Amino acid sequence: MGLFSFIKDAGAKIFGSKKRAEEEAAKKAAADNAAHDLAEKKQDEYEERKGSELESLVNVTWGLGIQGLQVEVDDDTATIYGSTDSRANKEKAVLVCGNVEGIATVDDRIEYTPSAERTIQGGSDEESRFYTVQKGDSLSKIAKEMYGDGGKYHQIFEANKPMLKDVNEIYPGQVLRIPA
Repeated sequence: MGLFSFIKDAGAKIFGSKKRAEEEAAKKAAADNAAHDLAEKKQDEYEERKGSELESLVNVTWGLGIQGLQVEVDDDTATIYGSTDSRANKEKAVLVCGNVEGIATVDDRIEYTPSAERTIQGGSDEESRFYTVQKGDSLSKIAKEMYGDGGKYHQIFEANKPMLKDVNEIYPGQVLRIPA
């Protein structure tokens, strides 16, 4: 699927205060030049912890079942690896990672291979579109724009579960899946 852009300062606040970590690192660097190495190490540890938290969010909290999931964070970019036989779960994994404060870009490297069973069952396997929520949007307004029918808002709601828990709880900057 490639690179996806998100609004870095919007989304769930799961990482704690990066600003506090940066301030601590700056103080130590001023006290001792060797602290620069320590600050880099702390930043690397912080980014590794962010990757682990995103992995947990994708597979434990949201139960998307991405096999071999690995998330690497470098500054504001999350790169996600793994494999799945569900296009919907692949797309949701991108959104789960991108709809987190501090992440501006998701590099999707998840391998998608539809299972033979899914292929036999038929149905649409088209990629979803993504939509960034604007101020004043509602799911019915988005459904009207995307499908020409505001009553199809439940399709959008269902496609974004479990990230969405309530049809009225969307926020500007959030990115949603819009199924084909």
